[in-house]
Formats: sequence, structure tokens, C-alpha cells
Amino acid sequence: MPEGIYCNKKPITTEEDLKALLSDTRGTKYYQEMMELEVDREKLWATIQKTCKSRTQTWLDVCARCGLCADSCFLYLVNDRDPKQVPSYKIQSTLGEMVRRKGDVDNAFMRHAMEVAWSQCTCCNRCAMYCPHGIDMGVMMGYTRGLLYSQGFVPWELKIGAGMHRVYRAQMDVTTEDWTETCVWMEEEQQDDWPGLEIPIDKENADIMYTCNAREPKHYPEDLAEAAILFHIAGENWTVPSEGWEQTSLSMFAGDWEACKLQVENVYAAIERLKPKRVIGTECGHAHRATVIEGPYWAGRADGQPPAPYIHYVQWVAEALRTGKLKIDPTKRIKQKVTYQDSCNYIRNWGLADTAREILSYLVEPGYLVEMTPNREHNYCCGGGGGFNGIGKFRPQRNKALLTKRDQILATGASLVIAPCHNCWDAIRDLEEEYHIHIDWSFLKPLLIKMVIVPEHLKPKEEDDEE
Repeated sequence: MPEGIYCNKKPITTEEDLKALLSDTRGTKYYQEMMELEVDREKLWATIQKTCKSRTQTWLDVCARCGLCADSCFLYLVNDRDPKQVPSYKIQSTLGEMVRRKGDVDNAFMRHAMEVAWSQCTCCNRCAMYCPHGIDMGVMMGYTRGLLYSQGFVPWELKIGAGMHRVYRAQMDVTTEDWTETCVWMEEEQQDDWPGLEIPIDKENADIMYTCNAREPKHYPEDLAEAAILFHIAGENWTVPSEGWEQTSLSMFAGDWEACKLQVENVYAAIERLKPKRVIGTECGHAHRATVIEGPYWAGRADGQPPAPYIHYVQWVAEALRTGKLKIDPTKRIKQKVTYQDSCNYIRNWGLADTAREILSYLVEPGYLVEMTPNREHNYCCGGGGGFNGIGKFRPQRNKALLTKRDQILATGASLVIAPCHNCWDAIRDLEEEYHIHIDWSFLKPLLIKMVIVPEHLKPKEEDDEE
């Protein structure tokens, strides 16, 4: 069967097709059809010839199979040092084989490659730090995902996620109306406690345009409210766009590069329309990677930069604390053992380790921060990055992958993990539910609101008692 009703090579482009795929509970029919999906070998080889550039070819050729990347991979470590989990083996046995066979691979090979690409690698890029040749297996595995997606071999949830971006320009079915109504609702909810607080929509020439993760308006609208409260306290001139507010990219996890381009262009169009001085993204690692690191290249921007300076939320928090826009009540600083989860995408891949520690110096009482081992850019992936968290088919592998982070946290003795990244936050939540190690976990925003000194003029006026 060359093409299935649910599992096929066509991207999701309509709401009707999206709902049809969603109706296939847990992707049961989708994966049944995948068993029979034919590989278009000529197209696969043509795609490789067109897109496998000199860097990737050189990496495949220069890899000495020395195995020095092995211990860098938490999935290798947590799977009893299985040689098949060595990063170089994983890439050579998938992408390397596709290239060597000139695309002449069958269905069984592609299904195996799909399992490797999405359940044996989170594209965390840690292996690149330890390769003597500087080979980045994570980058190559991301490229491999794109080849697999083009042939229809992609996990059900990520086919849906990429379709969401194509249909809604968001990773979830949050329409423009849904988004703006949520902004108005959260603004109204805060008025009693924060008189004068606003969530300005489509304000031109603001100092800040704020973008977020679609999970926030969909499931955690209080996160948007917390961002608004902190901007309010800091006295920021800010706005959110009515369209182009969603900065995440499940398309990137899926390997749907065309949808990645559509998504980031939507954000960039909002920047060009509203002309903010700069843009601040929410507490999300892959969202930063998608809009700031990879996004300019997907959008074909010659300078490799977004249309305006674009920073991660931790950069704004550090700046606000440093300049006194936000001031912390020293009596409310954290006085319990706490550790920090370094997100792969804004710590290892964007260099914000020092910025994160600067924030901790304000929030945590001296002596209570206990670093994980290893930490900073050497820290391990949370265990659920790269889309791993959301794939039901590979949940047993994901749960096992959480063991590395579990053991790191337990070794610190910390009872609180600060995790300013959605995937990290989710993985640590699931880790607690799976292994019951008795920890709490938090984004930065709720911690800041508990500790920040509120200027008198922003506090609600007490009404005179009436006799």
C-alpha cells in the first residue's frame, strides 16, 4: 500500500485532515498503515543529493567510529551502555546507511530509523562537545528526521503537531480569537490585585513584544498573567501580537522544515508589523532555538538574525534584577536546597549558563543552591527533549530516559528544581509522577512574584470602611 488514509507522505494542511488524524486514537490505524507504507526510493535519494550538504557529508566521512561520544549521551548511559546507543552508531546506522545505499532502503529500515531518530536521540547536541572532530550528531539526527518525515515515517503525535502549525500557526488549536480572548480574560482577572495592569495587544513601537508557548494560553493561562504582572511591576512598555505570538515549533521536532519556515515567518511578520525595539520569548528552550537560532535561516534572512533583537526570558529577568526594575525581598529568598535544570537549547546551544546563575544569586539564599553534576553547558538533557515527551509510542523509552535526570537531582539533595523551559518542566513533572522522589519544580515567574517587592503605587488602594 503506497499511501494510507492516515499515514502518508502528505503534510496536514487543512483542519479537516487534522481532525481526521486526531480521531485515530493513539495513532492505532496510523501505525498499522505505516507497516505497509512504501518508500519512494528515487525521491529519497534525490532529496539527499539536493540537501545533504558538504558539512554533513564531511561529518559522515570523517567520523572515526572511535566511540568517544558514547559517554556524552545520557541514553547510552541509561540503557546499560548498549553499543547501539553510541551516537556515532545511531547516525551511521540510519543516515549513513541511507547515503551509502543511495536511498535504496525499505519499509522496515525506515521504521527502525524512525525509532532511532525519535526514541534514541533528543537532538540535545551534547555529543558535539566531546567529539574530537567536532561532529554534531544531534544536527545530523535532526536532518535525518526531515528525510523520514518526507517519506511519512514520523510519530503520530508529531505529524499532528506539524499539522497544527500549518493550520493554526501554533502547536495547538489556539485560534487568533482564542488567544486574544485569553489575553483579555487574564487582564480582567488581575485587576483587583493589580489595578492598572494591562495586556496590550498589537501596540506599535513598544519597547518589548512578548511571545509565548501555545500551551500557556491553552492549558496554563496563569503563565501569561504572571508575565504581565512582572512586566507591570517592572514598568515595561510592552505588547503581544494578535498573530505571531506563538514561538514554539513542533515542526522542528517532526522534521517538517516547510512548516518550520511558515511558523517562524508568522512571528517575524508580527515583529515587522509592530516594530518593537526588541522581542522577549517565554521560558521555553526549543521555542528560542526555533525563533532565534534556527529561525532566521529557515526564513532565508541573509544576516542570520530575527527582524529585531530577540532574547530569552532568563535574559530579561537577569537584566530586570540587575537594573533594579525588579527588586527581591531578601526575607523571601529561597531557603531550601534548590537546583537548576540547564535547558539544552538556551544553555548549551545559546550560552546563557552565567545569566541563569546571575538570577539564582538574587533568588536563592547563599548556601542553598546545589548544582547538578555535571551542570551548565555540560548538563544532560531533561530526558524528554526533542519531542520525546509527547510520543506515546515511545513512552516506555522516555520513562527510562528520565533516570539520568532523576539520579542527578537525587544526588543534589534538592527539594526544588528551577526549570525555565517547558520541555524540562514537563519531564521533571513526569519524573516525579513516575519515580516519586518528592521534589517540587517551578518556572521563574511564580517564584519571582512570591519574592518581588511591589512598589506602593502599584498596590491596590484600601477602601475606607463605611459605617
